[in-house]
Amino acid sequence: MQLSVVILAAGQGKRMNSDLPKVLQPLAGEPLLQHVISAARALNPSNIYVVYGHGGAQVQAALREEPVEWVLQAEQLGTGHAVMQAMCLIPDEHTVLVLYGDVPLISGASLVKLTAAADAGALAILSVNLDEAHGYGRIVRNADGQVAAIVEHRDATPTQLQICEVNSGLMAAPAGRLREWLLGLGRNNTQREYFLTDVVAGAAQAGVRIEAVPAANALEVAGVNDKIQLAQVEAGFRRQRAGELMLAGATLADPTRIDIRGDIQVGRDVFIDINAVLIGQVHLAAGVKVGPNCVIANSRIGEGTEIFANCVLDHAVVAQNCRVGPFARLRPGTVMHREVHIGNFVEVKNTEIGAGSKANHLTYLGDSQVGKDVNVGAGSITCNYDGANKWPTFIGDGAFIGSGTMMVAPVRIGAGATTGAGSTIASSTPDNKLTFERSQQITKDAWTRPRKFGEKEKAEIIAKKIPTQKD
Repeated sequence: MQLSVVILAAGQGKRMNSDLPKVLQPLAGEPLLQHVISAARALNPSNIYVVYGHGGAQVQAALREEPVEWVLQAEQLGTGHAVMQAMCLIPDEHTVLVLYGDVPLISGASLVKLTAAADAGALAILSVNLDEAHGYGRIVRNADGQVAAIVEHRDATPTQLQICEVNSGLMAAPAGRLREWLLGLGRNNTQREYFLTDVVAGAAQAGVRIEAVPAANALEVAGVNDKIQLAQVEAGFRRQRAGELMLAGATLADPTRIDIRGDIQVGRDVFIDINAVLIGQVHLAAGVKVGPNCVIANSRIGEGTEIFANCVLDHAVVAQNCRVGPFARLRPGTVMHREVHIGNFVEVKNTEIGAGSKANHLTYLGDSQVGKDVNVGAGSITCNYDGANKWPTFIGDGAFIGSGTMMVAPVRIGAGATTGAGSTIASSTPDNKLTFERSQQITKDAWTRPRKFGEKEKAEIIAKKIPTQKD
């Protein structure tokens, strides 16, 4: 049966105390709504309808690349009313799955069970048992154990408030039947709204089977209404992802101190120290070691490579058995071949570095092509930017760049060439030759070190060197 997904995302989220609409609040680096759309997309539905309202322009702009249909709920009259806005677009023969833009961690397995029950003709609701059920609608069963109704927390009796099985809000149903039940909704409740959960009573009156599908855990149906709940869901998500990494073969120094904000793939015997932040598409091959306080975004790290403490890698490709850091930064376009060493306070951008090359201290390599077995001395810089244009530097195989060399691009350092320490190299150098540039060294015999002046003396000296301007 064909599937249409309706995602309710019109709420204002006043408790967030934020200018950002609730469904755009970030979870693991992505908006809450993005997580829900991704879960829906995995089911290969015919259509995904996002019902929007508050902050609609912001929401649509943030997710403009998503292949969804946007449905406006101009007046906020409850969840049932929100689903009504999309139903006119959905054929009767479809199954309708209703999701919420602020319930971001729903699992694909639960959604498959939910839609399968609806495909068989039932009204399927996703339930969960909670020790603390405050704020949730209670699932009321009849004497035979069948679902008879869902009662919202505000409207529940004291006896009903003792029920631990609660409604997550997610449901699936045949579209034609759901349309009938929605048209029968009323607003006889304390909030004067059309509650989607009231369709349960309509289904029960029609003799339709109501099936409560249990969620695997409370985390996947946790809603986000304020910053505290957002932090709780974020923490739960981190625990979940950390567990997946460990099952895949990674060792985490402390699973509670890792931040995962993307699709992370790890090989066997990867080690990740505390406070690592992994963003986007990250692949850590077997035996990779990541030191404490590292940020790795959209990068591939080869087998046996070690990233020492406090490094930042962004859109970098690092081959096997390399050494990076501590305190190194690899910017977009960095490609390192095997056994390259990038040391402390070295920055690399848009540069390919050949096998066995080293830049161990205080160096900047930008817009460069560095050959194999090159040694770049401390404090050396490719001067790639003239204020308007970026220019390339080429360093041949086996070159030795003396400490403090300024390579003024565009320039080529020959294979096997050596540059003298402290040189400014503005013209290309030949292969296998020493090239250096220095001004004359001068010693001033009469010079003495400056002494510390008092405030009065300093004022007199300044007055002599910088006379006061007259009006």
